[in-house]
Amino acid sequence: MKTLLPYLLLLACASAPAAAQQQLPEWDQLTPAQRETLIAQVRDRWNSSSPERRQRSYEHARSWQQMTPQQREQARRGMHRFENMSPDQRRDAQALFDKMRGMDKEQRQQLREQWNRMSVEQRRQWVQANPPAPRPPR
Repeated sequence: MKTLLPYLLLLACASAPAAAQQQLPEWDQLTPAQRETLIAQVRDRWNSSSPERRQRSYEHARSWQQMTPQQREQARRGMHRFENMSPDQRRDAQALFDKMRGMDKEQRQQLREQWNRMSVEQRRQWVQANPPAPRPPR
């Protein structure tokens, strides 16, 4: 449970904006009732999830805990940027991400440079030739 704690708190706080406005103490100073409030949503979501979704959530929490504060901030900025994209931009970003996943740093840089030189039509054709992998429903 300890490795899930940062992820659980992030999920609970994201769905409770009023709590974020209050000056709440560190975890160890929260009352049992406050802790239960934070954990209840996550427990319900966990219990209603498929085994695959549970595994992804657990792995995400483990990797999040291993990140440096700078890496976490970079991930937050990327998630925020992705959330504000149009559906077409998201599809393009997912296609690029999937393609880059198996590349080394130099190959990723070359693909980024190639992408930046492409016209809108060339990008559309590239995405059609390299579609993003299907994503499970959230």
